[in-house]
Amino acid sequence: MKLLILDRDGVINEDSPTYIKSPDEWHPIPGSLEAIARFSNAGYRIVVATNQSGIGRGLFDLETLGTIHAKMHSAAQAVGGHIDAVFFCPHPDSANCDCRKPKPGMILDILARTGAVPHETLMVGDSLRDMQAGDAAGCRTILVLTGNGRSAMDSPEMPSNTTIRVDLAAVAAEMLG
Repeated sequence: MKLLILDRDGVINEDSPTYIKSPDEWHPIPGSLEAIARFSNAGYRIVVATNQSGIGRGLFDLETLGTIHAKMHSAAQAVGGHIDAVFFCPHPDSANCDCRKPKPGMILDILARTGAVPHETLMVGDSLRDMQAGDAAGCRTILVLTGNGRSAMDSPEMPSNTTIRVDLAAVAAEMLG
């Protein structure tokens, strides 16, 4: 099985320093949905792994998050893509939970539930924490420069095996031709 794990904000959709708190604030990054469709049509299972501390901070609730994700699923389907599942951590940084990236708990859970082989799995994100979580779980890591990627790319803590690409569409173009 081919598995692609994607961070959400800054990879699939535009990020916001004030969080994506409603479906109206969710806007896809140009080319991201088409990239998801290309991966879907090439036989990849696609799972989103996203920190959503806005829930723990009381900025939005689970129902709103579900509505945001329904919009994302619908938008991907409209261009021929399919997102198999969305995993999220609702906790703020202060909770020190195992599921919040950069800890690998959420990624390890995805790997266990899908039966995917870690070193054959791609983790695409736009932050140091995404790359650290993917690397700690044994995945291949790809940092995209959308979202927070440009500020993260020069971090001395970046896993050494991380590949850097402009955006998710560039990842799809390189991997799928």
